[in-house]
Amino acid sequence: MRKYIFLLLITVFCLVSCSSNKTQLSTEAKLKNADELFAKKKYSRAAVIYEEISFERKSAATAYATMKVADCYFNMNKFSDARAKYQQFINSFPDHENVADAYFRIGVCLFEESLPPQYDQTETIKCIEAFQTFIDRYPNDPRYVQAVDYIHKCQYKLLEKQYLTGYIYYKMKDYSSALMYFDEIVSLGNNDKLDRQSLYYSAKLHLHQKNYDKAKASYERLKNRYPDSKEAKSLTKKFTKLEK
Repeated sequence: MRKYIFLLLITVFCLVSCSSNKTQLSTEAKLKNADELFAKKKYSRAAVIYEEISFERKSAATAYATMKVADCYFNMNKFSDARAKYQQFINSFPDHENVADAYFRIGVCLFEESLPPQYDQTETIKCIEAFQTFIDRYPNDPRYVQAVDYIHKCQYKLLEKQYLTGYIYYKMKDYSSALMYFDEIVSLGNNDKLDRQSLYYSAKLHLHQKNYDKAKASYERLKNRYPDSKEAKSLTKKFTKLEK
């Protein structure tokens, strides 16, 4: 028994000795290793090393590593985790030269997180706010046009949500509520699918409510703007019968 305990103690001593003698990598060596992994698109392994460096609290290395952790998550399509890290970077290093990148990427993350129009649009709204913040802070940034484009895409998705809500009310036969949503879309004066379909249902609903003048106005606008559409042709038949 004593012999067993003695051998065990020797083994433990050797392990501790080897561990203590093991050369600790410098921050620079760790960064080099992480950057090589990142370049090879091994983002998961790179993120672990960058995260370790970010906890060392060495000014330049910490900021760089924190941003790279976020970039790793971003490239892994872990947008929620990436967004949290970009926000951490902004909070910790508000004057850093790469802070504009973090603001922009937060907007992209929210865009990627946003759900299709039939679902909750919280992230879509936050995405608009994020890119508006980016534009306000960095009006001369070369990504300004991209940011505006993201905002337009989000705004269109919100319009799609509005149209779908109106259509749901239409199917529920709550015609007054449906008209409210369709008429709001029509009032924007866009020239697209949502405008065309909203004009179509607006005309139908006004007819149902026996408001012939408003129905006629919606129909005429539909016919003038989308003369070859199936919606215009369908209403033409209906109005032709009514006018006989």
